[in-house]
Amino acid sequence: MTQSDKPISGEDSLIARYFKPLATDPGAFGLDDDAAALRADGEDIVVTTDAIVEGVHFLPDDPPDTLARKALRVNLSDIAAKGAVPAGFVLTLALRGAEEAWLKPFARALGEDAADFGCPLLGGDTVSTPGPLMISITAFGRVPQGMMVHRAGAQAGDRVFVTGTIGDAALGLDVLQGGPVAAALADDVVGRDFLAARYRVPQPRNALAKAVRTHASAAMDVSDGLAGDLTKLCAASGVAAVINVPSVPLSAAAAGLLARKAIDIETLVAAGGDDYELLCAVPSDHVDAFLRDARQAKIAVTAIGGLIAGSSPPSFLDGQGRELKLKRLSFSHF
Repeated sequence: MTQSDKPISGEDSLIARYFKPLATDPGAFGLDDDAAALRADGEDIVVTTDAIVEGVHFLPDDPPDTLARKALRVNLSDIAAKGAVPAGFVLTLALRGAEEAWLKPFARALGEDAADFGCPLLGGDTVSTPGPLMISITAFGRVPQGMMVHRAGAQAGDRVFVTGTIGDAALGLDVLQGGPVAAALADDVVGRDFLAARYRVPQPRNALAKAVRTHASAAMDVSDGLAGDLTKLCAASGVAAVINVPSVPLSAAAAGLLARKAIDIETLVAAGGDDYELLCAVPSDHVDAFLRDARQAKIAVTAIGGLIAGSSPPSFLDGQGRELKLKRLSFSHF
């Protein structure tokens, strides 16, 4: 039997119809092989993987196009935090069924993001499952040799920066679940839609990757909550931190909720997560250049505190310099 005469399985047909058009990199071999190839070209290859699971990272009725974007973008955020440029990704889908009404918008949105971020599909796998829908992506990035930015490397005296705004995604989840935030924003359709979009479709800061690589001593993305992720960075670097909570950047929607006491600050800096903003430690003599490069990249960055010698958990100070006692530091799966 020749290759052309071989029967095409349902899985092969699904891949050919929805995902082969996304495999634009020559190293993907048109998804006709069992593996892909990436050329290093004298660079280091950065590898990261994240899965999103129905009922844990997204809601059962979330639109498929938003799921595609979220699945890729949470990985792109890690690539950006390492100071790397996207090179491609592999995709694993665990599906309950092969429904065109779901697959078509999913594949279309995934292809749009792959093109916009310069991160083509290289390969992957599709499997059936009786359980929750699961989307797993492993993304690859390129960075000049030896220049990947780690969690470790920060020093006492470095300034702590975050991109964008903090806490929106946790509020957006509450909106989508019809919780207290949804009730507080009952008359604010714009605010509700903004927060829901921040949960469903993260905005990875890949435009800032070069500035992170050039100026940051340590970095990671904020995926489990600002307080918890900063604690991880400090532990890896062997330093402590003092954060001025009023300096933490908030969206207009979040700031309005806080001013009305519809939420507390812990929701924003600790238990939230899913922000996928960048958290960077920047030496004092690089701060001006970092700010300049961030402006050129059109990415908002805000200094929220500094690093000090020590090994204690980060301190979060209110407007009067009093330490806030956070009940928990971050989201945890277990």
